[in-house]
Amino acid sequence: MNFNVLTDEVLYVLIGIIGILVISTAITLVLKKKNPSHTVDEVMLRIKSWWVMFFIFTFALVIHSTISLIFMGILSFLALKEYFSLIPFNRAHRLVIFWSYIAIPIQFLFIYFEFYGMFIVFIPVYMFLLIPIQAIIVGETKNFLQSVASVQWGLMLMVFGLSHLAYLLVLPGKENSVLGAGLVLFLVVLTQANDVAQFLWGKTLGKRKILPKVSPNKTWAGFFGGVLTTTVLAVLLAPLITPFTLTGSIIAGLYIGLTGFIGDVNISALKRDLNIKDTSAIIPGHGGILDRVDSLTYTAPLFFHFARFFYF
Repeated sequence: MNFNVLTDEVLYVLIGIIGILVISTAITLVLKKKNPSHTVDEVMLRIKSWWVMFFIFTFALVIHSTISLIFMGILSFLALKEYFSLIPFNRAHRLVIFWSYIAIPIQFLFIYFEFYGMFIVFIPVYMFLLIPIQAIIVGETKNFLQSVASVQWGLMLMVFGLSHLAYLLVLPGKENSVLGAGLVLFLVVLTQANDVAQFLWGKTLGKRKILPKVSPNKTWAGFFGGVLTTTVLAVLLAPLITPFTLTGSIIAGLYIGLTGFIGDVNISALKRDLNIKDTSAIIPGHGGILDRVDSLTYTAPLFFHFARFFYF
């Protein structure tokens, strides 16, 4: 696959993100000097993690499209591994997990060779049917439904869902991998911006809880403010790095804002069920891999099919 020589527009967006991170870092340093507090320290820790994640993501995106696919495959693996570390299993069904990991390189090979037909059915059809067969062969029926359903749900979100992010790279065709990189950047920036905007709007104006039993910190003000902010950002970014029309960019912004919220509270429900705050502590200030890709498990597949249906 071709080397990703990015357009000026994509580079401008990356430079803009660096600018935001620089300003955020400067503000937190000033706040820490004037009024040190645990909250400021936590925000600074989050920003440091954002710097690291930005450079890792940018490196994977711009160096080579094949490297980008490998990076996203590793991301799916880490998300699935973290998920399995949280879910209780009957030890007799552990071999089922092995087949789940094997599914990752197969799924990403379908992306590399642009086998859309197999990409779209391999996990929801073939792996869905294979997983219970493996559990049956073991011959242990205790917690059969729990084990099989947990694995299938994890595969659908952490591998099938996230793999759509990778397929965006080749969606316009291998000869247009730069356009694919723009689509990935557009989706990731808007998804993460939606998370931040919902948090800030909720903290500033939020009073009425939207899902108090699932995610007590989510408010109606945060939800609508996040969706509005994401839509405005989509209108600003779309002409630079996507083929979307004005109408398409508005729909994409609304779509990402809404589905990002659903993906977020979906993983929140999982954590509440397991009685945990974060899925791990691998990312300082942010929690685990699942805490960062929760929204993407919904926005990636839904945005992909929106872009494919209307523009490719």
